[in-house]
Amino acid sequence: MKFNVPDMSCGHCTSAIESAIKSADTAANVACDLPSRTVAVDSSLSAEQVSEILKNEGYEAVLAD
Repeated sequence: MKFNVPDMSCGHCTSAIESAIKSADTAANVACDLPSRTVAVDSSLSAEQVSEILKNEGYEAVLAD
C-alpha cells in the first residue's frame, strides 16, 4: 500500500515514520520517498492501522490509488 504524506519534509520525518511502522510490525518493509512525499508499506497491518500510526506521529496520510 502507498500513502501520500504531504507533511513529510526531511530525513527526520522519514526516520520517524519508518520507526513508528516497524514498532507495530517488525517485519514491515517501509520505503519513504521524500521527493514525492510518499510512503510505501508492505506489512500485515491494514491501511487504517498504518494511517492511524502516521497520525499518531503527527503526519496526515492519504492512501494513494
